Amino acid sequence: MQALIFDYGGTLDTDGRHWAHVLWEGYCQAEIPVTNAQFRDAYVFGERALAKAPIVQPEDTFRDVLEKKVVQQFAYLNAENIWTETPDISAQKRQTVVDYCHDYALRHITVAREVLAALRPKYRMVLVSNFYGNIEAILRHYGLAEYFDAVIESAVVGVRKPDPQIYRLGVEATGCEAKDVTVIGDSYSKDIVPATQVGCRTIWIRGEGWSGEDAGDGATHEITTLRDVLCYL
Repeated sequence: MQALIFDYGGTLDTDGRHWAHVLWEGYCQAEIPVTNAQFRDAYVFGERALAKAPIVQPEDTFRDVLEKKVVQQFAYLNAENIWTETPDISAQKRQTVVDYCHDYALRHITVAREVLAALRPKYRMVLVSNFYGNIEAILRHYGLAEYFDAVIESAVVGVRKPDPQIYRLGVEATGCEAKDVTVIGDSYSKDIVPATQVGCRTIWIRGEGWSGEDAGDGATHEITTLRDVLCYL
């Protein structure tokens, strides 16, 4: 094995948990009176809004992204008359959600940094991520940029997971053959399947996904926490 490709969201910042679950915990922390089903609809609306329009800017930190996600979610809840509140209360609850989620990410980024530092002397490393055009700003802000030889970001290259082409680009960036590359990700359908299709080995962090449908048995190795990659690499 000569090179590693890492996913970002859900892999390095939540240790295998889909961000919807973390945000929902933030909603509960802020005591926002909506059901989980209503929240999930708002979450999907927010993700689509951020994907369609240049709401996220290249220099935005992850906290900025969280703020913009929650603003879109609250806008949906208000437009659908699911939950409305005064601007002051709404802003207060938004900050509670963002604070909870950002603190959660920081804890896991600390662990990810330790894992990446242990692997860096042994392997070339590339990041492949579906993101909004600001992933490099986030990596710099969190002190992770130094660990990656290249970053392949969907908003920049114009192709998104689960299209295997984005992993072909990742393999090319390593300068290695696909058979000598291991992909580490939390999504079976978006990381493991396309990486396998291009000929990479895979390590699946089997955590708490978006739904139970994101599952399979085709990964080279299956783990439950990011630290466990060190057992196989």
